[in-house]
Amino acid sequence: MSTAGQGFGGVRGGNVGRIIVRLKPAADREQSADEVIQELRRAARAVEGMELVLQNPPAIRIGSITGAGEFQVVLRGSDLTSLYPVAQAIKARLEALPMIQDVSSSLELANPEIQVHILRERAASLGVSPQEIETVLGSAFGGSEISTIYGANDQYPVFIQLDPAFQRDVNALDTLYVQSRMGRLVPLASIAEIRTGVGPISIEHFGQLPSVTLSFNLAPDQSIGAGLSAIQGVMREALPPGISSVLSGSAKSFEESTRDLPILLGITVLVVYMILAILYEHLGHPFTILTALPLAGFGALVMLLLFDQELNMFSFVGIILLVGLVKKNGIMMVDFSLTLQREQNLPAEQAIVEACLVRFRPIMMTTMAAILATLPIALGYGAGGEARQPLGIAIAGGLLFSQFLTLYITPTFYVSLERFVQRVRMRASGTWAEKQPM
Repeated sequence: MSTAGQGFGGVRGGNVGRIIVRLKPAADREQSADEVIQELRRAARAVEGMELVLQNPPAIRIGSITGAGEFQVVLRGSDLTSLYPVAQAIKARLEALPMIQDVSSSLELANPEIQVHILRERAASLGVSPQEIETVLGSAFGGSEISTIYGANDQYPVFIQLDPAFQRDVNALDTLYVQSRMGRLVPLASIAEIRTGVGPISIEHFGQLPSVTLSFNLAPDQSIGAGLSAIQGVMREALPPGISSVLSGSAKSFEESTRDLPILLGITVLVVYMILAILYEHLGHPFTILTALPLAGFGALVMLLLFDQELNMFSFVGIILLVGLVKKNGIMMVDFSLTLQREQNLPAEQAIVEACLVRFRPIMMTTMAAILATLPIALGYGAGGEARQPLGIAIAGGLLFSQFLTLYITPTFYVSLERFVQRVRMRASGTWAEKQPM
C-alpha cells in the first residue's frame, strides 16, 4: 500500500509519501526483515533527490511521538533563528555516527515565503507601529470581519481582503498603505523591506517551546544503549546555551526502563522474601530459597551474551519471570527438609540430603517442562519471533544454569544457616560457653 502526501507520524505535505510492504511468511524467504531492509537501502542509494527512511515496525510500539525512525530526540529552544541552524548542524553530526542510520529531521526549510522586515525607526517617525502593519497585512491576505449586514430574515458578515488575483501577486505589497496615527496613508514599501526567502513548512512545539524532532534507526548489530550514549555525547558537545535536548518516543521509554526496571526487580525480590518469611515464620530460610536467583540472573546474562542478544525490555521481563520460576526448587527442598526436622527430629545435614534425594525428580520435571515451554521462543520460532527471542533465551539460560548449581549451593547455604542459628541460640541460652574447652 502506498500513500502520497502523508508520511510517518502524521506528517503531511506534497513532498512526502509512504509505502507499506508486507513480506512473505518467514518460511517462504531466506532473509529476515532487517536483511531485506539493508538490501533495499543499498539499492535506494542510486536514487537522487529523495530521502528514503526504511523502518521495521517494532513488536511493541512504545512512546507518544512517532517519526520516520524508530527512535527520536527533540531539540527545543525559544528562538527559531538559533534553533534551526543548530538542528541542521546536529543532524549532520548524527549522520556521521556509525551506531545509527536513517537520520531524518522534521525541519524542512523549503517553504517559499515573503519576508517583511519593518524599518522601525522610519515607521516610528511617520507614526506607524508594527501592530498596525500586521493588521493591514492580515486584512489584505487573511481577511477580517469588519461588519455585519442584517436583513429581514438573515444576516451577512462583511469581510475586507484583497482580491484573490492580487493575493497571488508579490507586487501587490507595494500598493498597500498603512494609516498612521496622524491620519496620513503611508505606503508599506516606504517603511518596510520586502524580501523573498524560504522557511519551515511547519513549526513544531514540544513542551510549549518551538522544537525540531530528529529521528533515527539503529545500525545493524548495534545496541540502543550504545546509540543513545553516542547521541547524548554529541548533544553535550554541540548544544549552545538556550537550546536543550530531550529523548522522546521509544528512546525515552528505553531510558526510563533502564532506570526503573532494576528497581522493579528489587521490589519483586523483596515482596517474595516477605511472603516466604511469613509462610515459614523464619527470617533466614527465605534467603536459602532465594540463593538460586543470582545464579539464574548470571546464567541469563551469559546466555544472552553467547547468542549476541541485547538486554532489552523483553529479556529483562524474562529475568523478572525467573524470580518466580527458580525459587520453586528451593521451596521444594527447604519445605521438605524443615518437615523432616520437625517431625523426625533429623539433623540439618541429613534432612537436606534426604530432601534433595526425594525432591530431585519433581525438580527436574518442572525445570525441564519450563525450559521446553520457552524453547520455541528462544529459537525465534514463528513470525516476529526474533523480537521475542531474548525473553526465551534469558529464561532458558537462567533455568539451565541455576538447575546445575542449585542442588549444591542451596543445601550448603541451608546447613550453614542452621548451624549459625544453632550457635546463636546456644550463645543466647548460655550453653555455648559451657561447651567451650577450658
